[in-house]
Amino acid sequence: MKGKISADLGTEPISKLLIRQSVPASIGILVMSLNVLVDTIFVGNWIGSIAIAAINVVLPVSFFIAALGMSIGIGGSSIISRALGAKNKEKALSTFGNQITLTLFLIFLFVSVGLLFKDNIILAFGGKGDIFYPAKVYYTIVLYGVPFLGLSMVGNNVIRAEGNPKFAMYAMMVPAIGNLIFDYILINLLDQGMAGAAWATTGSNLLGFLYVVWYFFLNKKTVLNINWTHLKLKLKTINEIGSLGFVTLARQAVVSVTYLFMNNILFDIGGEVSVTSYAIVGRMLMFALFPVLGVTQGFLPIAGYNYGAEQYDRVRLSINTAIKYAACLATLVFILLMVFPESITKMFTQDPDVVRETPQAMRWVFAATPIIALQLIGAAYFQAIGKAKPALLLTLTRQGFFFIPLILILPNFYGELGVWMSFPISDILSTIVTGYFLNKEIKSDLINKQTIST
Repeated sequence: MKGKISADLGTEPISKLLIRQSVPASIGILVMSLNVLVDTIFVGNWIGSIAIAAINVVLPVSFFIAALGMSIGIGGSSIISRALGAKNKEKALSTFGNQITLTLFLIFLFVSVGLLFKDNIILAFGGKGDIFYPAKVYYTIVLYGVPFLGLSMVGNNVIRAEGNPKFAMYAMMVPAIGNLIFDYILINLLDQGMAGAAWATTGSNLLGFLYVVWYFFLNKKTVLNINWTHLKLKLKTINEIGSLGFVTLARQAVVSVTYLFMNNILFDIGGEVSVTSYAIVGRMLMFALFPVLGVTQGFLPIAGYNYGAEQYDRVRLSINTAIKYAACLATLVFILLMVFPESITKMFTQDPDVVRETPQAMRWVFAATPIIALQLIGAAYFQAIGKAKPALLLTLTRQGFFFIPLILILPNFYGELGVWMSFPISDILSTIVTGYFLNKEIKSDLINKQTIST
């Protein structure tokens, strides 16, 4: 039965598989995103709008450290999917063990550095003026729980790679629901302010970690029953995980740099109000795109498994189906956000300045949403099949090659509007680039291999 779960990735109809993989992933991302969304609403209404800005300053730092776990998880999962497709279970086990050891070492190293230089880091990421003190309180406590978050992310991606999307969904839901409960108790009932919000986040990360431990060591559904020998690092495995995982890490590093520029640029232009507006829009970026990201997550193991099994016709079909589903969902998200930005903003805060400024920003940021499916699926495909260099370049295209230069140039001519205009322009340009390289790869790799095999 355990082997059949993985084997289904190579035999079931692609549409059925994509729905089975994507729906749990979407639900998990939805719950996790709702957690961030509701958490921000709680903080904004129970503590104040400055608290929203403070959390926005801290997020890129904690997310980057947690992204070490995510990158190792996704990089290793690509190897695991292809290894299971090729019936090489020992390689899958060794990869998983190396993921755990590597994550523990790197995350504890970066957390130590993050705590040692916390004042300088907070200031660098825009924690200025009234934002600094609440940001420092939140930052210090949240970093204690980041190792649990990193290990949970490794586990979540491995669970999905072996073909158990429902359990991967639960791995995201457990900490999300836990955080909301902790928020209500610590912020609302016990009036612990920013410290309460931070301890709620840390406690929820611990819950997620405990769930992953239960899945791999006490649950009989997994095919990856590792032992101590699998934890021993192997240079070849580390290099393979690193080359693929670096794609995710680089993407998150660029996101963190983007937050650094955005918070500082917006603070200089509009002060705390503009930073708060960006924080609200950022939460909607995490939340509103959950169905598109769910399809992307569901697509990864399907493409990886079938590529490893040399079923290239199924790989091509999975690409086309994933883009079609994701584009339809992205269009629905676009319509909702264009119609209701004011109502969405008022959920977070009643601050009149923030309510006045945020809706216009939201419309600009999501203006090109209907076309982003191609960019997301295209970049994910190269990562799924183990081609690290094109995956890295396409992943960095939007944020690194287009968005950051645009936010440094356009505000000089258009002020704050130039910041918001940078979002759709970078989306359009990166989608064009990704579409070109994806089409070229399909013709030169998949079609040729399929012709040879037949």
